[in-house]
Amino acid sequence: MTTFTPTTADEVLTAVQWAAGEGEPLEIVGQGTKRGIGRPVQTEHVLDLSGLCGVTLYEPEELVLSARAGTPLAEIEALLDASGQELAFEPMDYGPLLGGEAGNGTIGGVLAANLAGPRRLKIGAARDHILGIRAVSGWGEAIKSGGRVVKNVTGYDLSKAMAGSWGTLAAVTDVTFKVLPKSETETTLALRGLTEEEAAAAMAAAMGSSAEVSAAAHLPETVTGRVLDGALSGAGSTLLRVEGFGPSVVYRATMLKDMYRSIAIDELEDDRSRTLWREVRDCMPFADGTHRPIWRVSMAPGEAHRMVMALRMEAAADAFYDWQGGLVWLRLEGDSEASAVRRLVKQFGGGHATLVRAGLAERAAVPVFQPQPPALAALSARLKEQFDPKGILNPGRMGLPEASTQAGSIAKEAVS
Repeated sequence: MTTFTPTTADEVLTAVQWAAGEGEPLEIVGQGTKRGIGRPVQTEHVLDLSGLCGVTLYEPEELVLSARAGTPLAEIEALLDASGQELAFEPMDYGPLLGGEAGNGTIGGVLAANLAGPRRLKIGAARDHILGIRAVSGWGEAIKSGGRVVKNVTGYDLSKAMAGSWGTLAAVTDVTFKVLPKSETETTLALRGLTEEEAAAAMAAAMGSSAEVSAAAHLPETVTGRVLDGALSGAGSTLLRVEGFGPSVVYRATMLKDMYRSIAIDELEDDRSRTLWREVRDCMPFADGTHRPIWRVSMAPGEAHRMVMALRMEAAADAFYDWQGGLVWLRLEGDSEASAVRRLVKQFGGGHATLVRAGLAERAAVPVFQPQPPALAALSARLKEQFDPKGILNPGRMGLPEASTQAGSIAKEAVS
């Protein structure tokens, strides 16, 4: 096996040009924190972008940051925090869930996986904050899209096309993201003892209120004790977060308490609130060091708890909800139950189910990403043909090696 370890964009270009000329597939990795997601990639050559690191531009007053793709996300977050700013979409850290350490992901991986966190409904995901990229296509050609300032929209579509493509369209070498000021403070209200159906209604009411709730999640009784070192053990916890300036947060939190005055409420402020939402974001309740199957399901918030209830009638499953219920994390005790999960998601209004964690054999046998309708797959196949016609970049990662199957997953993953 040959591992290419470029430290410049020109070296990436040379490596991909060689692979394109020889017809040799490449596995593209950063720090490898998300290597366990998707079908196993079997190639003789690896393009390791972890040496392609460093922040190349940061202008706090312009709300813009550029960095090489292999730059550790933790380094970027520390730099932004020092200026009171952040990546507002709260990119998830998959490391602990997949058996690795926290804080090792890269900024290029954030874009490749189109990461998002609990603010997804309010703020969007990585694709909604990307301003520009530099990359090398599967043709072995250097490409550039977008610009360094928020008002420059040239090439937005090409930049966004890379979001959720998992390295199957191009090897991204540089990214430019929009950044935003951090909130002065935050408070989370934990409504205790609601059923999953009651929680769905409570979250919908809170998100629709004038309290400007920035995140809503529900941890059932079986899950709630696995966050904050067990501080929320006991009854289920329906979590509502408000952020902003101090007086505004107090006013809006009081408004929510009045809305739910008949329900027992625990109040978590500042650091405890931030810790809680990081644990929800990173799926820490299921980061148990095992290979028990984990599914990430995106679907209509009002139907999610019904889907989970139906699944529990067929398989031993644990679950919790983020994005007002629109994101369901499922942990199964036995096999992945791919057919049951996808059948029930379809039955309850449709959605997108990804097998995030499983053993190697299971990942090779199960369609990891949501199979796509023929029309969408055909459209995406043309996108794949434009960027990587020989299929040398992460072949098979998002599906079967055939371009039409893999490309169908690209389009869906980019918007989910």
